[in-house]
Amino acid sequence: MLEKKYSILLVEDEDNLHDALKLNLELEGYEVSGVFDGASALRIVQQEYFDLIILDVMLPEIDGISVCETIRLNNKEIPILILSAKNSSADRVLGLKKGADDYLTKPFNLEELLLRVQKLLVKSEQITRTQPVADTFEFGKNRIDFKALEASGRNGVKFSLSKKEIMLLKLLIENKGEVVSREKILQSVWGYNVYPTTRTIDNFILSFRKYFESDSRNPKHFHSVRGIGYKFTE
Repeated sequence: MLEKKYSILLVEDEDNLHDALKLNLELEGYEVSGVFDGASALRIVQQEYFDLIILDVMLPEIDGISVCETIRLNNKEIPILILSAKNSSADRVLGLKKGADDYLTKPFNLEELLLRVQKLLVKSEQITRTQPVADTFEFGKNRIDFKALEASGRNGVKFSLSKKEIMLLKLLIENKGEVVSREKILQSVWGYNVYPTTRTIDNFILSFRKYFESDSRNPKHFHSVRGIGYKFTE
């Protein structure tokens, strides 16, 4: 059994293969979302968080190599496994150059695919694993008590924080100095099934600036990175 239920986006337009892969991945304990063309893949990646993408090359509308390249413009972390009937070394090199982490040619052995999926997920988690923060965290004249769900700002006055505020603060602080993508925030704080709008996250960031920044219009700690996500700096 997997300790964590990883989410996988499967992009494959061949119905029989799509269904077989989806079934076998789900039997391994993965949560699988499936789409059948490149345009749909790009749309869903903008809306949801995935731990891994399995991407066919020959797709309707937008080919898999172009999809891979586009995803990599905004998301350098998510592992991408390319499936392709093209097995020349030039095709493999092109796929890897455009941002794929692995390349498997068709026809392939199912057990090998599942093993590659597992290894990519483990490697990705090791790379992105963050250092957990303590129950309290101080920066500037601010102090956050994650366990008590409260904080004190620069004036020393204590105030309560909601559970979602604490979760988002903790996620940003664990990744301090790094941009945390909107999709990762949605998955980590709100979960897979309930997705607020980007404006909701923006409102949380605005609240943090009012709580903790000396000048909320020129923030030093809580930053929005247009089109990508949000960042905390000490």
